[in-house]
Amino acid sequence: MELTTVWFILIAVLWIGYFVLEGFDFGVGILLPVLGRDDRERRVLINTIGPLWDGNEVWLLVAGGATFAAFPEWYATLFSGFYLPLFLILISLIVRNVAFEFRGKRDDLTWRRRWDRCIFFGSLLPAVLWGVAFGNIVGGTEIDADKEYVGTFFDLLNPYALLGGLVTLSLFVTHGAVFLSLKTLGDVRDRARAIALKSGLVAAGAAVAFLVWTYVRRDGAQLAGWFVLLAVLAAVALLAGLEANRRGREGWAFIGTAATLTLAVASLFVVLFPNVMPSSLDEAYSLTTTNAASTHKTLTIMTWVAAIFTPLVLLYQGWSIFVFRRRIGVHHIPADSPVVAAAEALAAEAAANTTP
Repeated sequence: MELTTVWFILIAVLWIGYFVLEGFDFGVGILLPVLGRDDRERRVLINTIGPLWDGNEVWLLVAGGATFAAFPEWYATLFSGFYLPLFLILISLIVRNVAFEFRGKRDDLTWRRRWDRCIFFGSLLPAVLWGVAFGNIVGGTEIDADKEYVGTFFDLLNPYALLGGLVTLSLFVTHGAVFLSLKTLGDVRDRARAIALKSGLVAAGAAVAFLVWTYVRRDGAQLAGWFVLLAVLAAVALLAGLEANRRGREGWAFIGTAATLTLAVASLFVVLFPNVMPSSLDEAYSLTTTNAASTHKTLTIMTWVAAIFTPLVLLYQGWSIFVFRRRIGVHHIPADSPVVAAAEALAAEAAANTTP
């Protein structure tokens, strides 16, 4: 197997790892104002991902670095053409990460709620934009003979790509809800299971529509048969995960949603191959694993480095998940201070008085 193909597969694996692991982080952040009825419940939600979110983001950094080193032409065209959406994702991630760290620095309900909004929007925007970005990568963009993107930001917001954004958003919300049902106790767990079923049905419909549309757009792809197989398996995994969630088998439900994301992302890379960024202007302008790759020597060195360090990263990631595997509930969270408790009481009273 050519090293260019090996690195195409490795980059696909990195993106799969990022979407599976960071996907439930995004889902938890989006569900924060929905499932967290008071400050203690919101602290429970944040604590489920507290030990994991920063490690999960490493997959994104490695995926970007691997793309830069293995396929510099792909990296250059992608980051120049998709500059604004990628910049928005970066800002969102920074704001969200700061919110995780700063939220508990002051014993003030207003302070915490402002940072909670940052967590929500810092999770929502990337969840949508990653789908939009991959929709454009797979569906094809306006790349000219110089291998440069010549479209505009608004060209990226086409119906196909926006549907991709809806797919990633709904899948991440479902994945996050299932993760919360696996990691929490009491009412939060029950409400998370209920939301997982509702959002999962939305995700199933959107994903099927997107995958069918992808097949139509990429008609004639070299590995179209494998794409269909992986897409069908992704749909089956999602339905199996939702059924497990309905029966209260949260562990199997999480495996189901994780398998869905794994198979769905894999199907997109399969239907993309051997292109890395197809051109909608002329197929001859497309970036491929051959014309976008680094030299053979560079890829050889990178392969040895990956062979040594990738198992170590996987072992560390698995160890972290194992150590923080236990469920948590409101009773594990210290009681609110009198200041926060009084503010919560006033807010609840005001809400009750304004309810028709």
